Amino acid sequence: MSNDAGTPLAPPPPPPPPGVTGGGPPAAPYPARLEIAYPAQLSRLTTAFRLILVIPIAIVIGILTGSGTQYVQTSDGEWVQTSTGGITGALFMVTLLMILFRRRYPRWWFDFALELTRFATRVAAYIALLTDTYPSTVDQQSVSLDIEYPDVERDLNRWLPLVKWFLAIPHYVVLIFLAIGAFFAVVIAWFAILFTGRYPRGLFDYVVGVTRWGLRVNAYAYLLTTDRYPPFSLR
Repeated sequence: MSNDAGTPLAPPPPPPPPGVTGGGPPAAPYPARLEIAYPAQLSRLTTAFRLILVIPIAIVIGILTGSGTQYVQTSDGEWVQTSTGGITGALFMVTLLMILFRRRYPRWWFDFALELTRFATRVAAYIALLTDTYPSTVDQQSVSLDIEYPDVERDLNRWLPLVKWFLAIPHYVVLIFLAIGAFFAVVIAWFAILFTGRYPRGLFDYVVGVTRWGLRVNAYAYLLTTDRYPPFSLR
C-alpha cells in the first residue's frame, strides 16, 4: 500500500488481544472466582425430588455453618437465652482480630475457610438445579471456585476489616433483588428441566452470576481475603 506520492505506507497495527482495551494492560481478575460447567442434560427424576434428596447434605452444611441457641438458668432461677454465631461467625471474628492485631492470615485457617466455602457453594448449586451431581465434601466436581491467598502485609489494610461490612451495604441491597430474581429463575428452570431435560442457558448464566456476585462480596466483607471492592457485575 502506498500514498499518492508512491511512498509505501506502514501496515496498520494489529488489534489488541482479548481482554485488552485501548492498548493498555488487561484488568486483573477479581481474587474470588466462580465457574460452573453448563450441563448438556439434566435428570428429570432427581430434579423433581431435589428438595427431598438434598436433605442429608443440607443438614451437614447447616450444622457446619448454622448458629445455635440455648437456655441457661441463672442462680436466681431465671432462664436466659444465649446464642452462638457458629463456625462462620467465628471465622469472621478471629480473622478480623488476626489481621487487626497480628497482620497475619494463617494458611491453614484460610484453607479451611476456602474449603468450607467450596462445599457450601456445591450444595447451593445442587439446590439451584445447576448440577445433577450430589455435592461432595472433597471434590470440586463441576463447581470451580477459587479465592487467592492474600499477603496480609502487602495486600490488606489492617483497619479496613472493621468497616468492610458497612462498605458492602450497597451490594447487600442489590443482592436482595438479584436473589429474588434467582429464586424465580430456579422455579422456571425446574419446570423447563421436567419437560425438556435442559436448563435454559440464560437462566443458568443468571443464577451462576448471582452466586458469583455473592461470593465476591463474601470474600471481601466476611472472609476478608481482599481489599479490592467487589464489582457490580454478574460476570
